[in-house]
This record gives sequence, C-alpha cells and structure tokens, in this order.
Amino acid sequence: MIAPILPGATLGVLGSGQLGRMFAIAARRMGYRVHTLSPDQDTPTGQIADVEIQASYDDLDAVRRFASAVSVVTFEFENVPAATAEAAAEHAPVRPAGTILHTTQHRQREKTFLERAGFPVTPFRKVETAEELAKAVRDLDCPSILKTADFGYDGKGQARIESAHGAQAAWESIGLAPAVLEQFIRFEREVSVIAARGADGSCVDWGVIENRHRHHILDVSIAPARVSPGIAKRAREIAHQVLETLGVIGVLCVEFFLEPDGRLLINELAPRPHNSGHLTVDANATSQFEQQLRAVCGLPLGSTELLRPAAMANLLGDLWADGEPDWSAALACAPAKLHLYGKLEPRPGRKMGHLTVLAQDTEAALETVLQARKTLTKGRPTKVQC
Repeated sequence: MIAPILPGATLGVLGSGQLGRMFAIAARRMGYRVHTLSPDQDTPTGQIADVEIQASYDDLDAVRRFASAVSVVTFEFENVPAATAEAAAEHAPVRPAGTILHTTQHRQREKTFLERAGFPVTPFRKVETAEELAKAVRDLDCPSILKTADFGYDGKGQARIESAHGAQAAWESIGLAPAVLEQFIRFEREVSVIAARGADGSCVDWGVIENRHRHHILDVSIAPARVSPGIAKRAREIAHQVLETLGVIGVLCVEFFLEPDGRLLINELAPRPHNSGHLTVDANATSQFEQQLRAVCGLPLGSTELLRPAAMANLLGDLWADGEPDWSAALACAPAKLHLYGKLEPRPGRKMGHLTVLAQDTEAALETVLQARKTLTKGRPTKVQC
C-alpha cells in the first residue's frame, strides 16, 4: 500500500507547457506546492509553480537536485528522456513510471507492446533501412503513413506515401529517421478515452470523447462522443485494460480510429492528461488534472461525472495574425469559458488556449463554441446568438 502524499507536500513536474500549468492550478487549489523543470523560463507551468528550474533534461545532476526537493515527480509530456525519469526516481517516486514513458514515447516500442498484448492496433511495420521501407510498403500497400519513431506530435515527423515510387522521398522528408509505416485507415471518426488508475489499482474514465483535427492538430473535442453505447463500452474497456497492462499510476489517453464497421483501432497512447480532455475542467466533477494529482499522490480518485454535454475548441497562434483576438466578443457569449496558457509568443499552429462551452446537448455545445471562436478574429461580426 502506497502512503498518500497529502496537501502541503511539494510536487515535481518534468515539462513546463500548458498541461503542467493546468496540473499546477489544480495542485495549488488543493494546497500543494509545485516545482517544475524544463529548458525554458517564464513558462506556462512556471508562471503558476512555486519554483521554476531552468535546466536541460540531459543535466541529470540538476534533475536529481530537483527530485530531491519534492515528494513525487510526474511529467506533462512524453518526450522527456527516459534517462531523466530514471535519475529523478533515485530521489522520489516517478508516476507514471519511467518504464511507461520509455514504452509510449517511441512509436516502435508502443505499437509492438500493443500488438503483443493483443490490443487492436493500426497495422504497422518497423522501418530502419531502405529495404525495410520497401518491404513495408509492399506489405501494407498505399496510401500509407510514415511516422518517425521518436518525438512526433501534431503531425510533425509524418509523411504520406501515395505510391511505392514516393517512399524514399517520404523517408527523406522525415530525416531518414527510424520510423513506423502505418496502413492508411479510412476511419469514420477519431475518438479518445482518457482514464486514470490509482495507486490501489482502481480505474475511472471520462467516457468517450470525439475529436476533429485540422492540419493534424486537434481542433475540436466533443463530449460525449456521438457513438453507440456498445462502441463506447468497448472503447472504455480497452482503455482500462491498457492502463492495467502497463501498470499506470496516473492519467493516460488512448486515441482510437473508429472504422465504419464499428471496429476500434488504437492510434496512439499518451501517458498524461490530453488535449481532448481539457473540457473536463469545466464539464466534469473532477478534471483530468485534479485526477492526475490524486493518482500520483495516492489519494482516492474523484468522480468523473459529466455535468453537461460540452465542446472544446483549440485557439492556435494563427488567431493573432492580425492583432490581439477580440476576447470581449467571445466572452459576450455567456456559456463560453476562456482558458489561455500564458505563452509569450503566438505562432501559427501553436496551441495558445482553448474555449469550452457546456450546453443541453452536444450539437448545441459544438455550434456555440465554434461561433464563439469565430468572433475572436478581427473584422468579423462580434455579435453571436448563444
């Protein structure tokens, strides 16, 4: 039995982006102190944390000093090197464990784990040589998707292969790095299940969330997803099984492709809170960030009850192209909740914040959040029926 880490203790976060920021907000509200470590300064997490340490993840002595000053270490994105988690574990428990990070931060290891454990996964092949690439294309046919094994997110490190003749050029476009080739899936929709597993082995989830992407970046999430009860039940069961098989203590997201025949295929895992779960801050009794805190501190998990149907729309740096977005216009839509991440420089494609709307049904929530986002852009009508 793990002794609980109680309010008043200090929690360590490896990484300093918006996920760490929202975790830190939940932790501060519950009476914890927060330290964060990353290579950057004046970060989204650092603006909320008690202590912000600027150090490279490869500076293992700095990581050890950081871990020695906290009661538990967690991470807010999976590209923290596994060696960093191992160094931190010398001085404080790391949750989820560094072994889980090692598996899920590398597509070849992640997909191999899922396949060997019997989970439904997108058909794939490992690619490390030109010969392996040519054979993978023959096996999976075209179109197919080539993805780097390491450090890919929001569509980065990916290339679509339309024919065998374009395979080598696609591999060169991602730097000839070790990769996986995935069969192209003509899915009906993308959905996710974010689930948490406590130190006592108990699991909870937030139901199935429907996701829409634009240019490979999550654009809108809708809860609950518009899927049948049977599909929702199966997706939740798979997510719980993944957490239990990995032995996660913390939060993990399972991203799925839903095929037209109702079959679910796992696309990716994320061993942390997830962009599609940002709406849980407003829409659920316990957010994914508070649940992450409860899990890694060995506290009882909270209720994940959905208070009302909800939709979330990401706010990317593109909205700043013609100046500061019109926040007053969006907030004039009474149901809209604005969350900004404290990032200092808006850039195209960069996630700067999000809007969440609760409504009587998913269609109304989706329509309203999209209308609210439209009002942010200068030169467009600023009055909207909400």
